[in-house]
Amino acid sequence: MAGQITGLTAVMEALERGVAIDRVLVDRDHDTSALRALCEAADVPLEEGSANDLWRMSADGAQVALALVGRRQSTTLEEVMKAGGCVWLFDGVEYSTNLGFTIRTAEVSGAEAVLLNVSKTHEERRTIRRASMRADRFIPVIYTDTKAILAAAAAHGFRIVVAEDVGEKGPWDEDLTGDVLLVVGAEREGVSQLVLEAADAVVKLPMDGFVPSYNLQVAVSVLAVEALRQRQSLGN
Repeated sequence: MAGQITGLTAVMEALERGVAIDRVLVDRDHDTSALRALCEAADVPLEEGSANDLWRMSADGAQVALALVGRRQSTTLEEVMKAGGCVWLFDGVEYSTNLGFTIRTAEVSGAEAVLLNVSKTHEERRTIRRASMRADRFIPVIYTDTKAILAAAAAHGFRIVVAEDVGEKGPWDEDLTGDVLLVVGAEREGVSQLVLEAADAVVKLPMDGFVPSYNLQVAVSVLAVEALRQRQSLGN
């Protein structure tokens, strides 16, 4: 599960100790030349951001440097599934802004990667990035197709847990730990039949209003927080 090291001194000390760091974010307006040299020597990717970026992303206030640990920057579906952990599939979700919001939620809840089975133009991907507050810098976002995702999940022993209104129990009553693929579908169409048939479990968010559905962001947030709670309680 992903975590954070905060502060210039703490990040430098971690690099000097050989801690496995996936990516470093630095304030572009500060002198971080010594840290940059350490990142280069350790082949750790380094991103620049504004003071506001660092302030928003820091777990304990404004910082000159932050380090991402515990999340591999995979670039292929095979790498993602081989690494294991908590992976999201936003099944058939088309609206770029919604995708950006959900990618941010997946990232902040410690997931390992996001899988998308829709095609997006360059401009649409820019919209996704903006809506995610550029969270896609820190979590792999893999564009692929449904059959490849299901095949990879089966090959690497992932349980598939779907959130849909045909579920019979809440997310808190289902095991969301270990290697798990969490699936939420588009607001109108829901999760595809192909994915539903492959699911190991289907959960439902309780509802008690007249309008019989939550919006996508709420559904993702509820499932993400519950998955994080369970995984933190077990230390995975």
